[in-house]
Amino acid sequence: MGTWRVDSDLLARARFAVSQKAEVVCALEALVKPADPAARAFHGAHHVAFEAMLDERPVRRDLIANSFRPRRGDQPGWIANYLAAPPPAPEATFADELARVAATSDEALRVDLRDTMAGPLPGSLEMAGLTEQAATVMDWIWTHTLATDWPRRERLLRADIVARTGQLARHGWAAVLRDLGRNREWAGDGQLRINRFDRPTRVLPGDAELSFIPVTSNASWVGWTEPVRYAIYYPVAGRLAPGDAVRRGGLERLVGANRAALLRLLDQPLGTTHLAASTGLPVGAVGNHLRILLDAGVVARRRSGRHVLYWRTALGDSLTAAGGG
Repeated sequence: MGTWRVDSDLLARARFAVSQKAEVVCALEALVKPADPAARAFHGAHHVAFEAMLDERPVRRDLIANSFRPRRGDQPGWIANYLAAPPPAPEATFADELARVAATSDEALRVDLRDTMAGPLPGSLEMAGLTEQAATVMDWIWTHTLATDWPRRERLLRADIVARTGQLARHGWAAVLRDLGRNREWAGDGQLRINRFDRPTRVLPGDAELSFIPVTSNASWVGWTEPVRYAIYYPVAGRLAPGDAVRRGGLERLVGANRAALLRLLDQPLGTTHLAASTGLPVGAVGNHLRILLDAGVVARRRSGRHVLYWRTALGDSLTAAGGG
């Protein structure tokens, strides 16, 4: 599955969307195997309660273990489709997506898990009520770890979408696709590269719906509900900026740590909301810093609909590079 063949009409209809279920997948991966500082912090805050929930019904632990296939050599990693399937509609809520999971039969879920693991399942997953347990785990993660944090996450995700659509207007789909994670690019001849594995090209039907969905983790994956719904999940831009900004160098000493962090993020157009979410600064403080950077000529700005986007100028690029950016 190295590439998807996408005709021009399908690409023209493609859209960016937000998925609450996708955030549940990110949270689940962080709770099972945290892969970076942000995921480890999330794991530290929630793993005790999470493990207690799993201990209530041990089958839940087997379910999760068989929902993710790690990458091994030339065999790509995989996420079970009940987790990876695209939202049923552009503005679907978590309740909408959870209802789709709950409506899946136990046997259909077992087929999904066998495909994921490319082999047989443990006997515990042959029990009745397997889909109910999957929905229970997902609902627990949403209710206990994400619901109260969703407004912050949503601001970050929607700000990323604004930046991507601005990039699309300036540079076209090829530039946007190249920036959606490692090995994502427009490969020409109507082919959208998904990864570098040697897999047959998947031809998306002409009436398909293709969504690009940002997530607040370093993970990236694809999903589909045949025959028409397909999605590419990609890491939100600038997620690791706070950790990067800790490494203070010449740029920080020259303009201050907060303005240096903003400058490093502005290699593409971003709005104040996204910048505030990425740096942890109040929106008002971000605006004040941007005003100073704008007056100094190191950033430029323009309006895109209701949003004002900022990006580095050539002077800002030179300053950032010279300062250890």
